[in-house]
Amino acid sequence: MLLFVVLYPARVRAGEGWLSSRGLLRERRVRTDRLVSVRCLDGISQRLVLRDELGGRVEIDPAVLVTNPDLWHRVSEDSRHALASGTLTCGATALRRIAERVERETAETVFKVSGLE
Repeated sequence: MLLFVVLYPARVRAGEGWLSSRGLLRERRVRTDRLVSVRCLDGISQRLVLRDELGGRVEIDPAVLVTNPDLWHRVSEDSRHALASGTLTCGATALRRIAERVERETAETVFKVSGLE
């Protein structure tokens, strides 16, 4: 049972102004248009920690954003809003790294599909 709990993948969803991660026991939600920090934690598995001004906290695998460009676009748009409004004070570098990774992966996929690899 413990192995199942550890290996159960979180389900990540997003909408305008929010991102949620639902695990086995509970769901966590963060307001992406009111982010105050975004940190990338390195370790055995890389994690992205997003915190909002209301105290919400979500921890996700950055690969989820890389493999789902629509989800990344939603988070990116909202984080730009938080940056412009001045609430996002820590994390612009982490977001830029993920954006570069998403663009690189998307370009590689386009080249593979078109036969230009």
